[in-house]
Amino acid sequence: MIERLLKLKQMTEETIQGINDMQTLNEVKVKTLGRKGEITMLLRGLKDLGGDEKIEAGRTANEVKNSLEKLIEEKTEQIKKKELEQRLKSEKIDVTLPGLPLESGGLHPITQVTREIKEIFMGMGFTVAEGPQVETDYYNFEALNVPKDHPARDMQDTFYIDEEILLRTHTSPVQVRTMEKMAPQIPVKIIVPGKVYRKDDDATHSPMFHQIEGLVIDERITFGDLKGTLMQFAQKIFHADVRVRYRPSFFPFTEPSAEMDISCVNCQGEGCRVCSHTGWLEILGAGMVNPRVLQYGGYDPEKVTGFAFGMGIERIAMLKYGINDLRLFFDNDKRFLTQF
Repeated sequence: MIERLLKLKQMTEETIQGINDMQTLNEVKVKTLGRKGEITMLLRGLKDLGGDEKIEAGRTANEVKNSLEKLIEEKTEQIKKKELEQRLKSEKIDVTLPGLPLESGGLHPITQVTREIKEIFMGMGFTVAEGPQVETDYYNFEALNVPKDHPARDMQDTFYIDEEILLRTHTSPVQVRTMEKMAPQIPVKIIVPGKVYRKDDDATHSPMFHQIEGLVIDERITFGDLKGTLMQFAQKIFHADVRVRYRPSFFPFTEPSAEMDISCVNCQGEGCRVCSHTGWLEILGAGMVNPRVLQYGGYDPEKVTGFAFGMGIERIAMLKYGINDLRLFFDNDKRFLTQF
C-alpha cells in the first residue's frame, strides 16, 4: 500500500504541475482528496494490514495527503495570480480619456412648491411650526371642535391605530399644540407644512398628501386681514393679476368660513375645460378661528381673534404646472420628474 501511495503522490504532483486553470485543478483535487477520492479508497484497505505495516501505511497516507493539499494551495495561488495579471492587461484604462458626466439630481416638484409657499409666508412674518404625523383623536378632531359624533368626520376618514391614535388628516392639530405652548402670548403667526393621511385614492386624491396651514392670533384680527394675506399669497405664487373670490363654506374650526377661488390660471378667467368653464379654480379653505378652538388652545375669545387657512400643496403644484393627475407626483417616473 505504501508503494501505491507514493506512486499516486508522484503522478498527482506531475499532473498538478501541468495545470493552468482552476476547473481542472478542482477536478484533480476531488479525484485525489475527495470523499470518494483515490487516497480515501486506498485507506479503506488498512483494515487488512498487520500492526506495524498498518501504522506505517497510515502515517504515509497522512503525509501524502498533507503534501498534495499544500501543493494544490500553492497552485491555486499561482493560477489566481496569473488570471489577475491577464485581466489587468486586457482591462487597461486610458486615463487620458475625458471623464463620464455625472447626472445631477433635482428637487421634487412638491418640495419646490413647498419651499416657495414657505418663503412667501415667511416674507410676511410667519414662522414655521411642525407636529407629529401620528396624532391623538383629541388634537386631530375634538380640540378643533369636531366631537366624535360630528358628521364632518366622515369627510376626513383616516387610518386608525386604535380608537384614540390615528394618522392625522390635516396639519390643523399643530395649531392647537402651538396655542397651548404660547397662550396667552400674542401675536401667534405660524404656517404648518407636512404630510397628512386620508382614505382617498384617485386622479385628484392620494392616501398620503401634503398640506400647509396658517394661523394668526392677535387683538383686533379681522376677516379683512385674512383676505389681504391670502390675496398677496395668490399673486406671488401664480401671477400678479390673478383675481380672487370667496364663497361661504363650513369648517367646524372656523366661523365664518369660506372657500377661496382664483381666476383660472389656464384661461385667465374666460372659461375652459380646466375650470369647468366657470373661470374659477378653488385652491384653499379659510376662516376666522372658532371661539371654541381658541378656548381649547388657552386663549380668551373675548380678548383676541384670529384667522386660519389650509391648502393642499399638491393642488397648488397641479395648478402651477398644469398637471392633471395627482398620482404622477408619487409614481417616481424620471420622465415626469426631470421636467421640473
